[in-house]
Amino acid sequence: MVQYRVLAAAVAVSALFLYGCSRTPDFVAKEEPWRDRDERSCLASGQVQASPFVTTRSALGGPSACGALRPFEMSAAVGGRVPLKPAAVLQCAMVPAVDNWVQNVVEPAARYFLRVPLAELKVAASYACRPMNGISGGKLSEHGHANAIDISAFTFANGRTITVKAGWYGAEDERQFLRAVHKGSCSVFTTVLGPLADSHHRDHFHMDLAHHGRDGQMRICK
Repeated sequence: MVQYRVLAAAVAVSALFLYGCSRTPDFVAKEEPWRDRDERSCLASGQVQASPFVTTRSALGGPSACGALRPFEMSAAVGGRVPLKPAAVLQCAMVPAVDNWVQNVVEPAARYFLRVPLAELKVAASYACRPMNGISGGKLSEHGHANAIDISAFTFANGRTITVKAGWYGAEDERQFLRAVHKGSCSVFTTVLGPLADSHHRDHFHMDLAHHGRDGQMRICK
């Protein structure tokens, strides 16, 4: 009887960390205090202000580990200069990070390698309550915390579009542009995954602000 109660308790505790969202695979999530702490700090700082391009969303959380305290919908970066299609749903700190990335990484790379201004970003994914890489039973993705954005293509003022999938091994200027963006992204985000990371990222750049390592300061750039 004692063994049975211990086993039942263990199963109950484990169940707290195994969640599923409607019609999505199960995932494993654990309590990470830094998430609420960082988000509350960002919200209190006032660095994200509502605008025609950044609007607040109702809480994304529910009876699971997914969501954010006060998510935002970002339809354009750097004051509306560069549209995000479709709009990205992100937690607070991701908004200024995306602005920083566009203004200080993508736009300079576009001017230098392509000699044309950036006009639009294709968002492949932002908030999604799912496991990493969509693999059932895996760790909850940073997308599940609205703490990640995937970009699959870049469109420029002359109408040209460069996709990560075709451009990574495409024309020389496309290759140079995409590699410069990938490298520069690593100075803004704590996780950057591209075509060289694995087959799951062959057609987009994944970028997030996850904490890595014992002190949370390690960066992953692949």
